[in-house]
Amino acid sequence: TAWRGVEAVAKRRKRGSGSVRLRKDGRWEGRAVIGYDDKGLPKTKNVLARTKPECVRKLKELSASIDKPEPAADKPGMTLGQWLDSWYQTSKKPNLRPNTQMSYEQRIYNYIIPALGDIPLDKLTQNELQQFYTDLKQNGRIKNVGHYGSGLSDQTVRGCHTTLRSALEMAVSKKLIARNPADGCRLPPAKPREMQVLTPEEVQRLLIQAKEDNCYELLLLEIATGLRRGELLALQWDDLNFKTGALRVERQVHRAKGELIISQPKTKAANRTIILPAPLLSVLKEYRQQIHSRWLFPSPRKDDLPLDPASVRKHLTTILERAGCKHIRFHDLRHLFATMSLEHGIDIKTLSTVIGHVSSSTTLNIYAHVTDEMRQTAARKIDRGIGKIKSSLEAEATARKLTLSTFQPYKGKRRKAGTGCVTQINDHLWEGRYSPIWPDGKKHPRNVYAKTREECEQLLTEMILQMKAEIAAEKERL
Repeated sequence: TAWRGVEAVAKRRKRGSGSVRLRKDGRWEGRAVIGYDDKGLPKTKNVLARTKPECVRKLKELSASIDKPEPAADKPGMTLGQWLDSWYQTSKKPNLRPNTQMSYEQRIYNYIIPALGDIPLDKLTQNELQQFYTDLKQNGRIKNVGHYGSGLSDQTVRGCHTTLRSALEMAVSKKLIARNPADGCRLPPAKPREMQVLTPEEVQRLLIQAKEDNCYELLLLEIATGLRRGELLALQWDDLNFKTGALRVERQVHRAKGELIISQPKTKAANRTIILPAPLLSVLKEYRQQIHSRWLFPSPRKDDLPLDPASVRKHLTTILERAGCKHIRFHDLRHLFATMSLEHGIDIKTLSTVIGHVSSSTTLNIYAHVTDEMRQTAARKIDRGIGKIKSSLEAEATARKLTLSTFQPYKGKRRKAGTGCVTQINDHLWEGRYSPIWPDGKKHPRNVYAKTREECEQLLTEMILQMKAEIAAEKERL
C-alpha cells in the first residue's frame, strides 16, 4: 500500500539525479526526467536492473545521454498560468510532502490560475495582484459558502500570496521578468488562531466520559505528552519501553488524497524521546492486554492500520459535548499540556524539546499562555519576596486542592468494548458471555448464568478478570 512505501524512508538522492526504487517483482527501477511537454510538464524514462548498484549505473548513463531542454514554459510570451504550472510541477512538487502538495495545488489550480492564469507573465502588475487578494477576501470561496461565507480567510489569502511571490521570484532569477510584482503588496494581518484550554474540572469530566466511550488511553496520553495528533496515532508498541518509560516519536500519520500516509516527522526536532510517568505506564500496561495490533491505537475496521485522524477529531467532539466541556480542537490538547507544564514550573527549553519544536522561541510565542493560575503564582512569589504579606503555605495548599468531579458519564446503548454482553434468557435466567481473542488468534467464548441481571454482571466481571489473567499467562508462556 501507499503508506508502507512512505514509511521506509531511504536516503534522499541528489536533486536532478533521478529516482531509484525496488519493484514488487524484485527488480530495481530507475527513473529520470528526459524533457518537458508543451505545457511545461516533465516527461520521464526508466531503466531496470537486478541489483541496485547496476540500476544506479544505468540511470547515470541515461542521464548523461540526455540533453535536457529548458521547460516549455520558460519561453517568451508565456502566461502566468503556464509559468505557475511549470514552476510547481518541476521545482516545487518533488520536494513536498503529500499533504503540503494538496495545499499548493488548491491555491494554484483553484484560486490563482482561474483568476490570473491568462495574463502574460511579463505584463502582470502589482495592482492586478492587489485586486486579486481583495477579491479572494470578499468573494473567493468556492465550497461551503452558506456555512463559512463568501470570502476566504486571511490565512488562505496570505498563502496564495506566498505561493505567487515564490514562483515570481524564480521567474526573476531566470530573467523572465525584470522585477517581482508581488513585492510590496498589502496583505491581511497575520492573526494566529487563539487556542483554548480546558479547566481542571473540564479535564476530569473529559477523561471520565472518555472511559465510557473507549477513548480514555488515547486522550490521557495526549494530555500527558502534548504529541501532535499525527504523531500520537502513529505510535507502535515497539516505540514504548515499559521498563524505562521511554517513548520514541519517529513517525506521523496523515490523510492525503483519500489514503492514510505514514511518514517521518517534518523536522529533526520532531524525532524525539519522551519519558512517561509511572501512573501513565500502569494504565498503558493494562491497556496493552486488550490490543492485538502493533499500533497503540489501531483502526477497528482496517487491518494493520492506525486510527484515522479525522475519526479521532469527530470522536473528541462527541466526548466534549457529552462531558459538557467547551468545544476545542484536538490540537488544543497539546496547548493544554504546554500550559500545565509551564504552570508546574517546567522551563521553556525543556518544554520545547518535549513537544518537538525546533527552537524554544517558537514554544514561547505559541504556547506560553499566561493563565490566571500563573499570574497568581507570580503575585504570591513577589509578595513573599518583598515581605509585604506573610502568606500561609498550608492555607494556600488547601485552597489549591483539586476537588474531584462528581460528573456521571453519558452511557450509550452499546456496551463498552471488553465488557462482554448480558442477555435475558427467560424471566428467571440471565446469561453473560465474553469472547476475547486468545494468543492463537481465535475466539474462545465462555458463559456465566445468574437469576438476576445484577448477579450476572458481577459474575461476568469476575470471569473477564480471570480470562484476562489466563490470556496474559499464555502470552508469557509463548
